Amino acid sequence: MSENAYAKSGVDVEAGYEVVERIKKHVAKTKRLGAMGALGGFGGLFDLSQLNVKEPVLVSGTDGVGTKLMLAIKYDKHDTIGQDCVAMCVNDIIAAGAEPLYFLDYIATGKNKPEKLEQVIAGVADGCVLAGAALIGGETAEMPGMYDDDDYDLAGFAVGIAEKSELIDGSKVSEGDVLLGLASSGIHSNGYSLVRRVFKDYNGDEQLEELEGKALKDVLLEPTRIYVKSVLPLVKKGLVNGIAHITGGGFVENVPRMFSDDLAAVIEEDKIPVLPIFKAIEKYGQIKHAEMFEIFNMGIGLVLAVKPEHVDEIKALIDEPVYEIGHIVKKENQSVVIK
Repeated sequence: MSENAYAKSGVDVEAGYEVVERIKKHVAKTKRLGAMGALGGFGGLFDLSQLNVKEPVLVSGTDGVGTKLMLAIKYDKHDTIGQDCVAMCVNDIIAAGAEPLYFLDYIATGKNKPEKLEQVIAGVADGCVLAGAALIGGETAEMPGMYDDDDYDLAGFAVGIAEKSELIDGSKVSEGDVLLGLASSGIHSNGYSLVRRVFKDYNGDEQLEELEGKALKDVLLEPTRIYVKSVLPLVKKGLVNGIAHITGGGFVENVPRMFSDDLAAVIEEDKIPVLPIFKAIEKYGQIKHAEMFEIFNMGIGLVLAVKPEHVDEIKALIDEPVYEIGHIVKKENQSVVIK
């Protein structure tokens, strides 16, 4: 092979080196207790002995951001999609009562464009800061022929830790528990195959009446909210019996994942702060109202099941609106009843 054989096949090794140099400053701001080693090793290192955990249980999560990526590419906006990837992983971890420790990302692209990939990873680093997790490694794969030059895919992997006694596994949820909802920032990172179909004939600059003056593309790319710093103190105080991260499948699929099969959740729709974007999706997509709750978060990104006597204390501890959206009952037919 000649010296430039790999480049002729479509892989730019020098661009890969440039990406590593560009992202070092972003990775540095995510450093936390336990993080070890420097960027560029064969494996990310984390020292659990630095943590004061007597009976440590590791909790892991992995996810991507689905076809929301296609809108980031379409609108050429790449600085927030990384936060989406982190959020999808760490919000699942906090749902088990665990504190996120570290995160790794994987990016596959048709052509390595260092400036664009730096934006993506800067978003990942921003998400890690919000989650209190160290970005300890990752991989960028240039795959010409698999992806078009402007295309890329993004996935992540996170690990958290919890005291065994503090794990949230649904066993503590019981009849009479109150369901508290924490607001979402928008659509988050699911349902975008439907969202893209609904708005396929829009260029993204439209300011739909329902969106209160915001451009459609800005609303569609609003990054997924990260709930770690709001919820972890509640977990440490033993105030939470169950947590549901409302992602794909909406309320109907995700809420029952936090309690046993003999229980059900009653959700009061009028207590949910439905965001304008969901009203627009329902209207322009001509989607049945009930189906919206089977697909989207509707304005609530995380649901907590708590004892009634803990509600006031939780509201005092969280510096944001907390919505009482329902309660737990004995199951009769459905696992989730929306009324």
